Amino acid sequence: MTLKVYNTLTRKKEEFIPIEPGKVKMYVCGPTVYNYIHIGNGRPVIFFDVVRRYLESQQYEVNYITNFTDVDDKMIRKAEEMAVTVPELAETFIQAFLEDIAALGVHEASMNPRVTENIQEIVDFIAVLVEKDYAYEARGDVYYRTSKFADYGKLSNQNLDELQYGIRIEVDDRKENPQDFVLWKAAKPGEIYWDSPWGQGRPGWHIECSAMVRKYLGETIDIHGGGHDLTFPHHECEIAQTEAVTGQPMANYWMHNAFLNIDNEKMSKSLGNGILIRDLVKQIKPEVFRFFMLSAHYRNPLNFSDESLKQAANALERIQNAYDNLKHRLATASDSSEVDPQLTDRVAAIATQFVDKMNDDFNTPDAITAVFELVAEANLYLQQERVHAAVLQLFINQLQAFDQTLGILSQQADELLDEEIEQLIVDRTEARKSKNWARADEIRDLLTEKGIHLEDTPQGIRWRRK
Repeated sequence: MTLKVYNTLTRKKEEFIPIEPGKVKMYVCGPTVYNYIHIGNGRPVIFFDVVRRYLESQQYEVNYITNFTDVDDKMIRKAEEMAVTVPELAETFIQAFLEDIAALGVHEASMNPRVTENIQEIVDFIAVLVEKDYAYEARGDVYYRTSKFADYGKLSNQNLDELQYGIRIEVDDRKENPQDFVLWKAAKPGEIYWDSPWGQGRPGWHIECSAMVRKYLGETIDIHGGGHDLTFPHHECEIAQTEAVTGQPMANYWMHNAFLNIDNEKMSKSLGNGILIRDLVKQIKPEVFRFFMLSAHYRNPLNFSDESLKQAANALERIQNAYDNLKHRLATASDSSEVDPQLTDRVAAIATQFVDKMNDDFNTPDAITAVFELVAEANLYLQQERVHAAVLQLFINQLQAFDQTLGILSQQADELLDEEIEQLIVDRTEARKSKNWARADEIRDLLTEKGIHLEDTPQGIRWRRK
């Protein structure tokens, strides 16, 4: 089965055919860096990381770019509140963003361009739009003339006359039409600014991505992604800007993930129900949140609750335990290199099932079902008194291959215990040998308090973190 991707632009699944064989040019809109990211921001961050990982597992060379909006109205206001400069504010929250996504197991982008590093490219882009009469200057501001772009509204499937104004599009008497959007904003007294042919000012929100996509990836890219809320106006405006300049499609595939709700309510500032990523990962394992995010198809809404997290934790624990048990038994397994051909075929069939599900518009919940089928086969094999290294390694390799895409396994079990816990395990072993069961139980309870769960197996004591 070839990879098929749901294209927001055409509203159907399409076979994925990259512009250049074996290579993928992918751009995902990044954050406006004026605050810490919340769990809603985590959905596109995690999902598009999985898209990128999967493409790489299928031997594509992926040029993955996500930007930082490091100057806009929100940043200017926040910098004033914190009594810092806009660049200082940006640096603080860029580093925080990178820390937060690293905690979620998200791979670094190929590049993270910033608006302030690309001002000249943005000015030049706007100048072409003005020259082509797709943009006009009004008292120091520059606006895009939406009525001139015949296809405006094609991504969000809206009629120009019926469009509702989205965030960051303001009604202004300087506009020829209310739907026109700003490309360049004249600076107010005391605001950060750059020089331009239209006076001192700074870029509007939408123009930055058009300029950076073209600069770093070219006139047409393979995949452009982001949250559903970016479909209109942001991505709609990007298309209008870019295609007016280049005369070419901006992206061949537009992908958007659905919203994350909290306790069946939309996350919003007014409800005060936002949860920061950095606060969440202090309470639960990051892998659990990542697993939870992948437990629903990316185009379906996902509900965040204590119960859903608990279910995710329990489900992931089954996978993690199987993986840890396989590695634990490997240390004492027979060296036989023989593997039952039927078992090999079964593992291969499960691997094919995983790929088929991922090829069906990145269907992560069904792909996870394939992981559980492999876990069931592994657990059945582990019940045998005598196991073979080659079989254990087969299961381990396949779980690792799945995890190369999903990124849900913890490698903590490979780490050494600290000296205190090591000594406690030794003490407990000695207590059991001397039949001092009270002391053995006391040590087990102490280790439990420290988040270490012990398992007495025929092959010796093994441990895992809770």
